[in-house]
Amino acid sequence: MSDYLKLKKSNCKNCYKCIRHCPVKSIRFSGNQAHIIGDECILCGQCFVVCPQNAKEIVDDTEKVKVLMQDSPVVVSLAPSFAANYNGVGIGAMTEALKQLGFHAVEETAIGATMVKTEYERMINEENRDVVISSCCHSVNLLIQKYFPTALPYLADVLSPMQAHCSDLKKRYPAAKTVFIGPCVSKKDEAGRYKGTVDAVLTFEELSAWLKAENIELKEVPDSEEKSRARFFPTTGGILKTMACNNPKYTYMAVDGVENCIAALKEIESGNIKNCFIEMSACVGSCVGGPVMEKRHRSPIRDYSAIARFAGKLDFDVDMPESEEIRRPFEMIDRNIRQPSESEIAAILRQMGKIKQSDELNCGSCGYNTCREKAIAIYQGKAEISMCLPFLKDKAESFSDNVVNNTPNGLIVLNESLEVQQINNAARKIMNIRYASDVLGEQVIRILDPAVFLEVLNGGKDVRDRRIYLAEYKKYVEQSVIYDKEYHLLICIMSDVTDEETEREKKENISRQTVEIADKVVDKQMRIVQEIASLLGETAAETKIALSKLKESIADE
Repeated sequence: MSDYLKLKKSNCKNCYKCIRHCPVKSIRFSGNQAHIIGDECILCGQCFVVCPQNAKEIVDDTEKVKVLMQDSPVVVSLAPSFAANYNGVGIGAMTEALKQLGFHAVEETAIGATMVKTEYERMINEENRDVVISSCCHSVNLLIQKYFPTALPYLADVLSPMQAHCSDLKKRYPAAKTVFIGPCVSKKDEAGRYKGTVDAVLTFEELSAWLKAENIELKEVPDSEEKSRARFFPTTGGILKTMACNNPKYTYMAVDGVENCIAALKEIESGNIKNCFIEMSACVGSCVGGPVMEKRHRSPIRDYSAIARFAGKLDFDVDMPESEEIRRPFEMIDRNIRQPSESEIAAILRQMGKIKQSDELNCGSCGYNTCREKAIAIYQGKAEISMCLPFLKDKAESFSDNVVNNTPNGLIVLNESLEVQQINNAARKIMNIRYASDVLGEQVIRILDPAVFLEVLNGGKDVRDRRIYLAEYKKYVEQSVIYDKEYHLLICIMSDVTDEETEREKKENISRQTVEIADKVVDKQMRIVQEIASLLGETAAETKIALSKLKESIADE
C-alpha cells in the first residue's frame, strides 16, 4: 500500500493536517514525521490533497509505461473524468495526443462502466439480495474490507469499470498491455492487488507532465457520442443515472465522501437499512472530485457540467461478458491492530494530563476527534503524547511559571501601554505587593517610576544593570529593561542589592571614620612636632646668646 503513496520526510512540518483529514486515521507520527500505515490506508488521497507542504507524493508509473511500450502494444483505458480535467478536449483529441506518446489504441473506461451497470441491474433483478453496495470505487471497497467486514456480503461482487474494460481490451488485443489513466491514486493499488488485468496506472498529473515533456499540446476539440451515457459514472449519482432504477423492491441512493460512506455502513451494520442499492464514492462529487484531478481545486458545478455535456443518452454497444467473467468476490483484509483495555487507556490519558473527564477537551488539534481516540492511537504506536496541544501548552506554562516564580530576580512584564502583564513573587517581595492581581492590568506608574520604560520604549535601546534606589520601598536594585519588539513587550528584571549596598555603605563609613581618625592623629603629631621644634628653637637661641656673652667676656680679659 505504501508503495503508491509516500512521504517526503524533509517536507513534513508536523502540522497534523493530514491526520485531521484522514477519515480512517491511517497515519502514524514518529520522530516528528508523518508515516502512512499501509495496512490501514484506503488510499482516498485526502492527505495528498490537504498537505500544505506537499510532503505526500504519489509514485509515478510513467517510466514503467515506457518500458511496457518497448516490448508490447499498449492500449489505454481512459477514465471519462478526463472531460472535466481537460476542459474542451474530446476523446478524439485525447486519442490523437496519446498515440503521439506511443500508445497503440485508446478507449474510454465508460465502455467497462456499461458492462458493470448492466451486471448491477441483473444482480438486482435476478438475485435475492437485500442491500447492494456498488464496487466501482476501490477506496470504498478497501474501507469495507478493512473496517466494515460484516458489510462485505452487501458489497457487489462485480469488477470495477477499469478492470472490466481492461479485461475486455485484453480479449480484443491479445498481445497488448493495458494502462488506465484517471484521477485516482487507489487505482494504482487496485491494479497491483488484482494482477494480470491492468498492467499500469497513470494519473492525469503524470499524463500532463509526460505530454509537456514531449511538447504535445492537447487540442480543444470537443466531440459527442449519443451512445455514451456511462460517461456519467464519475459524478455523484452517475451510476444510478445509467441504470434502470425500476425495481419496486429497492430504494436507490448515492452517497459520496468517506465520512458519509462510513455513516451509511454503520447504519447497514446496525440493520437500519433494507432493500436498497447504494452507489458509494469515497470522493465528494465522485471521481471528478478525485485527489489527482489536476486542477487541485473544487469546481463541482463546472466539472459536472463538463461531464454532462460530454455524456450521451444511450448506452454503448458492448459484448456483455458472462456473469462469472465479470464477478469477483471481496475478502476481509486484516489490519492487525491491538486494542487497549480501559485501564490502559486511562493510564495514557493520565500521562496526557487528562485526570478527569472535564480535562478531555476533544479539541481535535492532534488530528483525532476525541482524547480517547488519541490515547488508543498512542497505545497502537500511531501517535505521541506530545501531539496534544493543550498538554504542551499547560506543560510549557507550568515550566515557565516554575522558572519565573522561583528565580531570585524580580520580573515584571509590561505591554507597550505600560500596563503590568505579569509579575513574579520576587518582584512582589521587593515592592511589598501582596497579590499579583493587585497590579495586573494596572499602569506601572502605580509601583515604579515609568521613566526608564519610556526611555527604552522610545529610544529602542535596552538598559542593562542600572543601579537605582527605590525610595518608596527603601530598596536598592540593579535594573535591566529589555524591549521585545516581536511580542511588543517590555521586560524588567530587578535584582535586590539592598544588603550589598548597605554593606558597601557600612564599609565606606568605616573607611571614612578611619581616615578621619588618621587625620586627627597626624594633626596632633604635627602639633607636637611643631611644639618640640619651637622649644628646641628657643633653647638654641638662648644658648647661642649665652655663649656669645661668654666669648666676649673672655676676649675683654
